[in-house]
Amino acid sequence: IRSCLGLKWNFTADELFVMPDDGFRSELVRGEIRRMPPAGSEHGAVIMNIGTALHQFVKAHGLGVVFGAETGFKIASDPDTVRAPDLAFVRREQIPEGGIPRGFWPGAPDLAVEVVSPGDTYTEVEEEVHDWLNSGTRMVLVLNPRTHTVAIYTSHTNVVKLTESDTLDGGEVLPGFTCRVAELFI
Repeated sequence: IRSCLGLKWNFTADELFVMPDDGFRSELVRGEIRRMPPAGSEHGAVIMNIGTALHQFVKAHGLGVVFGAETGFKIASDPDTVRAPDLAFVRREQIPEGGIPRGFWPGAPDLAVEVVSPGDTYTEVEEEVHDWLNSGTRMVLVLNPRTHTVAIYTSHTNVVKLTESDTLDGGEVLPGFTCRVAELFI
């Protein structure tokens, strides 16, 4: 859809994929491009803590692939939505026979991990969680560096909150995976 000025209001996943790099991470939410400024140091350290633990477990057990923050997942069409979690896991059984696609991943990951950034609002985080769950993601982890907590979503109504004294486990998505919550934060 174009306005009388020729400005595009609804973008597609294909158009997002070929846009030049402007130094920002971008997502496409119901046809609207949303730019995200680079996150702070604490955010990056928390991602590495959870990412290292997840990657080592997944690789050691041959379970699939862990993806980093620059990976887009096309989770809706017409209008298109491409979300990029801070980390994601896709089971081996979900990987296409031809291998990992060059473009956006077609569909939802089994696990999406979001680390709350200093500028994130509660509404923005909740919207992301709902988008992941609505698209078929089986588990969403929301790590909050401010409160040193982890919220585990396996449905819109099944939410478990963990504190630093708790142990995170992979549930049905990553059976056998465990990590002390206190180890995820700095």
